[in-house]
Amino acid sequence: MDMDTDALRWLQQVSDGTTVTEVSDLESVTQSGVSRALARLEAQIGTPLLRRSGRTLRMTHAGAVFKPHLDALLHNLDDGIAAVNQLLDPDSGTVALAFQQSLGTWLVPDLARSFRAAHPGVRFRLTQVRDEPDSVALDDGNADLELGSRRPPDAAVHTRLLALEPLRLALPREHPLAGRRRIGLAEVAGEPFISLRSASALRRQTDDLCEQAGFRPAVIFEGDDLSNVRGFVAAGLGVAVVPAPRAGSPEAVSGPVVYREILDQGAVREILLTWSAERRLLPATDLFRRHVIRRAATGRLPAVSA
Repeated sequence: MDMDTDALRWLQQVSDGTTVTEVSDLESVTQSGVSRALARLEAQIGTPLLRRSGRTLRMTHAGAVFKPHLDALLHNLDDGIAAVNQLLDPDSGTVALAFQQSLGTWLVPDLARSFRAAHPGVRFRLTQVRDEPDSVALDDGNADLELGSRRPPDAAVHTRLLALEPLRLALPREHPLAGRRRIGLAEVAGEPFISLRSASALRRQTDDLCEQAGFRPAVIFEGDDLSNVRGFVAAGLGVAVVPAPRAGSPEAVSGPVVYREILDQGAVREILLTWSAERRLLPATDLFRRHVIRRAATGRLPAVSA
């Protein structure tokens, strides 16, 4: 069946509440031209899709049944056109990037800024994801790339190690150990701990480090993000194991929390880039993927704050 894609788009617009007059103005087509195209489309399908209600057109029952399929068809068509456009001009695409909250203050801004310096036309669609090891990779398929500290348990993705991020012991500035540069976790075995929830990869790593140091941390608060953890440390309620602040990030500014090196072996976490192994990345996304890998390989990620 040879259907007119313009007529399909006009039907979608009318069914979403746009009047024929408005469609005519938007598309630079006469009102009679729009009406004839819609009538031909109904004839091809074999039943009325629209009915007049006063001055407006509304969907018939058949039209309402047809509408979800029409939306999906045009969505896929637009995706296909966008893919071809990106192939011809990678600098016009969109990168769908998921990232862990703790990377949003330093790594993601640095990578996006440095990439857009060379590719100003590329846009980003950003979403935050948790660092829970068992959660679905790539924001359950809504993202093309993911920056995080977990290796998804999924054979359908590629994972590339970008860097090892040092972990630090966060202490209130007035803590007796705050004057030390390096501290073993055994020295804070009796302290209350502030931490992320038990499903978090960082929480599991903290528990493992403490176990290796010979104790189980007494966690008095479990939060959803590191800003809460740091806030309660600043209030003097306990200590925490957190990623080292990066130069230029809000955490690096001098304040009520100090960050000290951890002497215990293994006090680092992986920073990883993940992408699908089952579908080909569009050109703009692949350009950004290669930019991230190249920037990490040449040591140009932001440094840990002194």
